[in-house]
Amino acid sequence: MQIFADRADAGRQLAEKLSDYANDPRAIVLALPRGGVPVGYEVARRLHVPLDLYVVRKLGVPGHEELAMGALASDGTSVIDEELIATLGVDEAALEQVVRREIVELRRRERAYRDSPPPELAGKIVIVVDDGLATGATMRAAATSLRARRPAAIVAGVPVAAPRTCASLRSVVDRVVCVAMPEPFHAVGLYYKNFDQTSDDDVRALLAAATAELTGRSVSA
Repeated sequence: MQIFADRADAGRQLAEKLSDYANDPRAIVLALPRGGVPVGYEVARRLHVPLDLYVVRKLGVPGHEELAMGALASDGTSVIDEELIATLGVDEAALEQVVRREIVELRRRERAYRDSPPPELAGKIVIVVDDGLATGATMRAAATSLRARRPAAIVAGVPVAAPRTCASLRSVVDRVVCVAMPEPFHAVGLYYKNFDQTSDDDVRALLAAATAELTGRSVSA
């Protein structure tokens, strides 16, 4: 069941659900790269708020990398699904190997995308955006990590998610906004007509475009 033409279409639909935050000087969109960035770009430009990113890496089950057994945020915060690990028999050495590999990629992405310090988030309404949630591990890790930066509120915003995942996230964020929650839920990509991979160059271009648009509006105002 395809709901969205592509991530840009998904972002536009999500922005409508987040219209309460339009032009709010306290609001900022933090997109989870890479797939969350095209969605977050559309949300930020329609709400007229800044766009930045928050790097989080999924910890994929060895041999079944699309299945998340946890996630790791850029400040070292990790969320581990102990029940899933026990069920699948993933031992400590295998988990540690995945964590080490993802730390390397997380640091690479931080260097690739960011040429300025991360934004100050204290007192802000932080809208964390991804292109969809299956287990919700990456969003949970992001929210847990971001809470230490004392935002006024954390809003999880996604185009599509598993209903159970949305319900479980309410324990770590202040609000969950989701366009569609199909039941039964399948892989995120199945709800998009075009789910091509977002590249590093795409991420950098969208961040630059968002900054230019926001600066242009400020100057014209």
